[in-house]
Amino acid sequence: MKILLIGGTGTISMEISRRLSAEGHELFLLNRGNRDCGLKNVKCIAANIHDEKEVAQKLEGLSFDCAADFIAYTQEDLARDFSLFNGRVKQFIFISSASAYQKPPVNHIITESTPMVNPFWEYSRNKAESERFLMQKFRDEGFPVTIVRPSHTYDALKVPLAIHGKNGSFQVLKRMLEGKPVIIHGDGTSLWTMTHARDFARGFCGLVGNPKAIGQAVQIMSEESMCWNQIYEVIADALGVKLNAVHISSDFLCRVDYLNLNLAGTLWGDKAWSVQFDTSKLRSLVPGFKAEISMASGIAETVRNVAAHKELQKPDEEFDLWCDRVIDFYSGMMNSFPF
Repeated sequence: MKILLIGGTGTISMEISRRLSAEGHELFLLNRGNRDCGLKNVKCIAANIHDEKEVAQKLEGLSFDCAADFIAYTQEDLARDFSLFNGRVKQFIFISSASAYQKPPVNHIITESTPMVNPFWEYSRNKAESERFLMQKFRDEGFPVTIVRPSHTYDALKVPLAIHGKNGSFQVLKRMLEGKPVIIHGDGTSLWTMTHARDFARGFCGLVGNPKAIGQAVQIMSEESMCWNQIYEVIADALGVKLNAVHISSDFLCRVDYLNLNLAGTLWGDKAWSVQFDTSKLRSLVPGFKAEISMASGIAETVRNVAAHKELQKPDEEFDLWCDRVIDFYSGMMNSFPF
């Protein structure tokens, strides 16, 4: 197949690029060219997707069996994509987000029919609005869309966590290595699902060129869940240190977010709730799909990789200080309670 990926070198899309290339497809990547994909048999189109005129010129005369946009976030982005790809593709895949599902959840089991109502996170509301726009184009004009909803997907370059600074999660690992306390939201017992990018790619590639996926929304993730206490223990074990955890309520963390980490969105709008995902629809469309990388082994692999590569270790003194101040204030408040 002739396939175009808009992006193609990110956390989710890099493994998809590798897999599609290995399967022998004619693969095009449209991006600014800031990151080398390292794949020799891929055709790169250097362009800014937000410059519709430039992209239209670069795509002139080209058509594709499938195009997928990994960096579209708003209805405006999708209106541009519709203008660029309507009549040019046999399938268009939009990467939405499982964070758009109803919060707080009425049922912890999430399916594709779970309502998409998230009052806490603008990002999630934009994804839901984009989905509605595309499905309207499918119904009214036959635009061949497939919507994919990933949850918390990670690769070997970034350790997946609930709370971290703007430089990523390494500072949390650094605190663990230094024996400093780390923050876990709530009591750490809520369930969460993380999916390795290689497993996500396996499901995604099964939808590419799949006529049964046209007009469908499909969530792709592992069905395995772990509580946050277990996730942080896996990270500490991989580092060879003892976990020193401080549990702080999500509500309190959102109130003291003076670094603008958007904790109201990422916690109340996503990671503070126990959820488990039903992937039966994906398995019906991609027979034999199963996430093969367990959360424990995948997270540990990523921790070891980050610990072994200096270029992946980005300190964040501002976030480190925030953690110290929040923990000191919260602990002092709890210790001074008159009982």
